[in-house]
Amino acid sequence: MAFSSCLLQSHPFVLPASLNLPPLSLSSKSLKPIYIIPHTELLTSISASTSPSPSLTHKLPPEFTTEQLIDAIRQKNDETAALNLFHWASKQPDFKPTLPVYEGIIWKLGHLGSFDSMKQILEDMRVSNCSPNEGTFLIFIKSYQKQHLYDEAVGVLYVMEQAFGLKPSSYTYNFLLNVLVEGKKFELFESVLSMMFARGVEPEVSTFNIWIKSLRKFHQIRYASSVIEEMSNYGLAPDVITYTSIMQGYIEEGNLEAALRIREEMIAAQCPLSKKTVNILILGYCKEGRIEEALNLAEEMWVEGFRPDQTTFNTLVRGLCKFGHVKHALELFDLVLQEGFDLNTVTYNTLVTALCINGQVDEAMGVFNQMISRDRSPDIVSYNILITTLCNENQMEQAFEIACIMIDKGILPDVHTFSSLIRGLCLTKNQDLAYELFHGMKTAGYQPIAFTYNVLIGSLCSRGKLDRALGLFKEMDSSGCTRDVVTYNTLISGFSKNKRIEEAEEIFDRMILVGLQPNNITYNSLLYHYCKVGDIKKATDIVQTMTSNGCEPDVATYRALIQGFCNVGRIEIAIRLLITIQTKGMVLAPQTYNPLLQQLFKQKKTKAAMRLFREMKEKGDPPDASSYETVFRGLCSCGGPIGEAVDFVIEMTEKRVTPKFSTFIMLAERLRALSMEDTLVMLVERIMDTYLFSENEASMVKGFMKIRKFEDALATLDGILNRRNPKRGYK
Repeated sequence: MAFSSCLLQSHPFVLPASLNLPPLSLSSKSLKPIYIIPHTELLTSISASTSPSPSLTHKLPPEFTTEQLIDAIRQKNDETAALNLFHWASKQPDFKPTLPVYEGIIWKLGHLGSFDSMKQILEDMRVSNCSPNEGTFLIFIKSYQKQHLYDEAVGVLYVMEQAFGLKPSSYTYNFLLNVLVEGKKFELFESVLSMMFARGVEPEVSTFNIWIKSLRKFHQIRYASSVIEEMSNYGLAPDVITYTSIMQGYIEEGNLEAALRIREEMIAAQCPLSKKTVNILILGYCKEGRIEEALNLAEEMWVEGFRPDQTTFNTLVRGLCKFGHVKHALELFDLVLQEGFDLNTVTYNTLVTALCINGQVDEAMGVFNQMISRDRSPDIVSYNILITTLCNENQMEQAFEIACIMIDKGILPDVHTFSSLIRGLCLTKNQDLAYELFHGMKTAGYQPIAFTYNVLIGSLCSRGKLDRALGLFKEMDSSGCTRDVVTYNTLISGFSKNKRIEEAEEIFDRMILVGLQPNNITYNSLLYHYCKVGDIKKATDIVQTMTSNGCEPDVATYRALIQGFCNVGRIEIAIRLLITIQTKGMVLAPQTYNPLLQQLFKQKKTKAAMRLFREMKEKGDPPDASSYETVFRGLCSCGGPIGEAVDFVIEMTEKRVTPKFSTFIMLAERLRALSMEDTLVMLVERIMDTYLFSENEASMVKGFMKIRKFEDALATLDGILNRRNPKRGYK
């Protein structure tokens, strides 16, 4: 466990106050009228900027070229240095800045976010009679986009026309529209698109494609047909990008059938499918779990010349993993490698995760090693997937080893790495090491998350160290870590199980006070306690509160109530509760039936108990060892027909359930009292055959029975079974 030591290392461009433009008219009414964008005195802000000092220490040759100057400007790391170089060059004899030089300094200033200086350079261009072109203003739009100043980016259109008399073309509009779509500025997009149409700028197919892209981004793809109709009004026809974008929009909204209809329209229009089109459709099939159809489409397209790429394989592998076809995903993974393709890190992680969830840890390690060998460097997510899985499998040495390898590769652990390891240590009863790692984690500057605290609090509660658990609970508050429902539930359960119910209820009240909504687990924890101690009134009050707060009783609730009513001997109510569960269609676990079986046998209602046991096998989960032992003890202690008890032992051995020694002694004494030693010998031999006793072990037991020392024979039998399974605890 040496790993613990490894771990413990302005003036914006805006539109004027009023444009008086009509709204774009569409039958879908998907676009709103132009709205007013706040105005600032743009031209004043351009001319108000002052020039920096021309002093300089630049090393440029006396006869420098334009290209050398632009390159030198681009290499400057701050506004002052870039401007000083520009102004120095501007004052040199026989040199006059050209448009590329102006655009070079504007680009640099935009890259630095120096917008006032950019506008000053624009004013310098006006004074020097160097006219900017559309490309110059695109630099402004790009620079504003980088700083998320979208109103200012739109204002560039106004500056072009009003300040410089330059009418934006469709290219500039398209560029700006795309910027607004990427920035998710839907209202601004609508305004600019309306402006474009109102000012008579002829749209292109790309304009409508950007429009459809906006509908897709803003989840309004149902209006795409209106866009296509508008295209036809301008004599334009949809292209492959148009159709593919619409398909993508429908698939993103979970409407694969609509996407497939668009595909049919595309085929009818004799528009060929692109590789992206095919990949989008494959994604749609995979999202809905229709993996076979996705594979069939890839095969069908192969005949028509389609060749899968990395995106195709990534999509298919993720789809197969998502819907549980891990074996096929692994086969496809091998095929991908054989064909010379590769998967990206996300897909590798998906495959490793699926294999881990499927319990195929060795295969997951194999894929992980392939990832390394093919230079797809695992990231922190990759390592955490394996570490978490190994911790869940109680393979702590291997988990620590992977973590150390991760650090050796230069990837620092994160809080999730620590939390997984702490949880693994708690699961393997290494709580002291878990606590040590927890403190080391904080010392190293990592802030534990709620999950980290919850794991430790749960571990302390399970060991009865409630005060230490409460100390961690208080520490969460002081460290700024928000307690969640799991935190409160863990403490409430811990205090309830340790019979400190008053404190459990205080924590419950505090939970409500901080605004957290108790859930079934919360209520059931309190319910278990009151049912166990036989306080049925308090238990029913809890159920009433639970239902009034919108929490429907679940199987665990009914199980606790059945246990509670059985504890106070009210078997009829317990049976009615059982019937209620069955009518609700809930699948029952043996723990629900076992209290009823015990109580029925206690009340000498053997036939009713046996009916319930048989019903349990038919309707519920298979009986567990406790169910069989309850029935066996009941048959042996209730004085019923001994043949029924003998038959039940045979049934137990068929299920490989070993009778408890104390109960089997009861049956043995009755058999001997009735001179049925042969039956006893048969049962003992059956048990030995079931558990494959060696010849020596069987000879020892048979030897005692042969000389009629049955107590010694049974004690030897029990001793051998206990050595094979020390957890039987049947003494």
